[in-house]
Amino acid sequence: MSKKVAIVMGSDSDLDTMRPCMKRLKEFGVPFETRIISAHRTPAAAEALASGAAEAGFGVIIAAAGKAAHLAGVLAAYTTLPVIGVPIKTSMMGGLDSLLSMVQMPKGIPVACVAVDGADNAAILSVQMLALSDAELAGRLGVFKAQMAQEVMEKDQKIRMEEF
Repeated sequence: MSKKVAIVMGSDSDLDTMRPCMKRLKEFGVPFETRIISAHRTPAAAEALASGAAEAGFGVIIAAAGKAAHLAGVLAAYTTLPVIGVPIKTSMMGGLDSLLSMVQMPKGIPVACVAVDGADNAAILSVQMLALSDAELAGRLGVFKAQMAQEVMEKDQKIRMEEF
């Protein structure tokens, strides 16, 4: 059985942004657990989740947060598992503040980071990571990539037939 993915959000306001992540993981048959933990308001819970994640059967942690967006970095500090950050779009800077908070990590505490509101890519990246040690999941990932390529080829063929 594939390892689980932990999806951790800094606030319940991040839930709608993260739904595509959950949907994509379900499509791949990857088990996940979703939590709301604040790096600043519940730091002990963040430490507990991250430090016990590997023993609890997780293989990847996805952390979504906006504004200061320290959640991914705090979780990464307490685990050796890969952590993928999803910066959430904000009203003040459109998510640039969240993005920079995630990618500007100090040496030794890496956080992989997807685009602002890139929940779907976070799921796919986590699947790619888990597929390194799960041949069945790697096969499903190969089918997914082939389907994406087929869709593009069909669109290409369609537009080539258009009269402009």
